[in-house]
Amino acid sequence: MEFLLTAAELVINLDQHLTDIIQSYREWALLLIFLTVFCETGLVVTPFLPGDSLLFVIGALGASGDINLLLFAVVITVAAVSGNMLNYHIGSFVGPRIFVKEDSRFFNREQLLKARDFYDKHGGKAVVISRFLPILRTFVPFVAGIGRMNYGRFFLYNLVGGILWVAVFFTGGFFFGNIPIVRNNLSLIILGIIVITVVPALITIVYNSRSRRKEDYS
Repeated sequence: MEFLLTAAELVINLDQHLTDIIQSYREWALLLIFLTVFCETGLVVTPFLPGDSLLFVIGALGASGDINLLLFAVVITVAAVSGNMLNYHIGSFVGPRIFVKEDSRFFNREQLLKARDFYDKHGGKAVVISRFLPILRTFVPFVAGIGRMNYGRFFLYNLVGGILWVAVFFTGGFFFGNIPIVRNNLSLIILGIIVITVVPALITIVYNSRSRRKEDYS
């Protein structure tokens, strides 16, 4: 419980913590951010790490001149793209047998099935679209690997999605993060980003789960 409260406080006050970390540790802070984005996109067991809100705050810091925004953009894009590549290879190695595995402490079969449905519906575009959908962006490249999607095609969609993801949230943070009303309520803005990006995915998962149950009963 204490860990969850600490994690929640870290996310809610991400702007304050990130500013302090960058000012205190510089290069180490950049490495920490790289690892956070890499793990969120590259490890199927860590979809809970901050993504969208982290990029928004970095964009705001770039606008205020606290960081070299171009350097952060390059590093984070590399982390996002390489993370997806790792996730693809893990999915390719694990194979379809993962779909019959029961839930465990670090594995949610329902989320994986949702990602498979999303991938089946949208194909390669799912790799780009899922970048803007927390939880799904962690599972879709994994499913693409399981489905043996053409690697060259996957890499292209992955690169485009990574660049767009970083550009959109950096741009949002750069132009809006330092507006007084936004700056003074940045914690609420971060919560808003989390809600806006996570809730639709959760609603869809619940809806599909209920639909699947109705089909089982019919």
